[in-house]
Amino acid sequence: MSYSVLNTKKFIDVIKYRWLWLAISFIFLFPGIIAMIWSMKVYPTHTPLLVGIDFTGGTIIQYAVNKNISTDEIGKIRLDLTKNNVETPVIQILKPSTQEESSEIKNIISIKTKFSANGQNETLDKVSNVIKADYPDSQLVQVNSVGPVLGKQLFVNSLIAISLALLAIVIYLTLRFHFEFAVVACLALFHDVLFVVGVFSILGLFYGVTIDSLFITAILTVLGYSVNNTIVVFDRVRENLKFYSKKATYNEIVNASVNQTLARSINTSLTTLLTLGALYFFGGVTTKDFVLVMILGVIAGTYSSIFFANTLIALWNEKIEAKKSKVSA
Repeated sequence: MSYSVLNTKKFIDVIKYRWLWLAISFIFLFPGIIAMIWSMKVYPTHTPLLVGIDFTGGTIIQYAVNKNISTDEIGKIRLDLTKNNVETPVIQILKPSTQEESSEIKNIISIKTKFSANGQNETLDKVSNVIKADYPDSQLVQVNSVGPVLGKQLFVNSLIAISLALLAIVIYLTLRFHFEFAVVACLALFHDVLFVVGVFSILGLFYGVTIDSLFITAILTVLGYSVNNTIVVFDRVRENLKFYSKKATYNEIVNASVNQTLARSINTSLTTLLTLGALYFFGGVTTKDFVLVMILGVIAGTYSSIFFANTLIALWNEKIEAKKSKVSA
């Protein structure tokens, strides 16, 4: 490198405002943490998120209707289903995709129920009787069922997949960088996932949004995207340390490294968000939650790779230097 790291133009002073960045992270994570704790208390499954039939077992039945459904109508549908012995129905009103809008479909009524021991047909008949009574022109568009045993196995496999992904990331980063970089990168990943999970916990409490196997797929994708952003900055920090460790302080090198990779990180994230935004607003109903996880993950990953991870690595180094000073004294 033919120029000094100290000459790098500083758009953001990450180290100087380190406590501000940590405070911002706390502010955005705290509501989600509270929502998760509350969810574990109120949900029968005692999970921090409202899990869908992929993990608990159950049936999803969806009807297309040619009118907009009000909140009062949702309450009436739920009451009628309960009277017809449909167990714990979860009702969502979905907006149709662009193609469906052209066929005059205004809303899709999605009804999720527990898995019935008497079979799918009996549940379908009960739900159909209620929906057809209020919406004679409704059309059945989808029926999905998952048994409780398969749902439990999918949940266990999802946890194993996430654990293996995190373990592989730790091993890779430990071999590629120093151990402290691996630890900080994992904390940044935890920060990103906690933010996404917190948002979906809030959505589950207020809007009945459930998670399924696609949610786990999106979380794994977010892990990969987030660690990629973090590695780019860490790689620049490591490179600058080789050349300037004796000419600049550790904090100066971290600050300069962040600013050198800032444009790349923001440009990559913006182009990704533009694509995801198009998918969210113009894609199908079934992929909306998946895309929303990706959007939240990209935003959180960009923030953590610039501010959160580098703040932690600077604080870690300061503690190491303080210990060395005490030993030498």
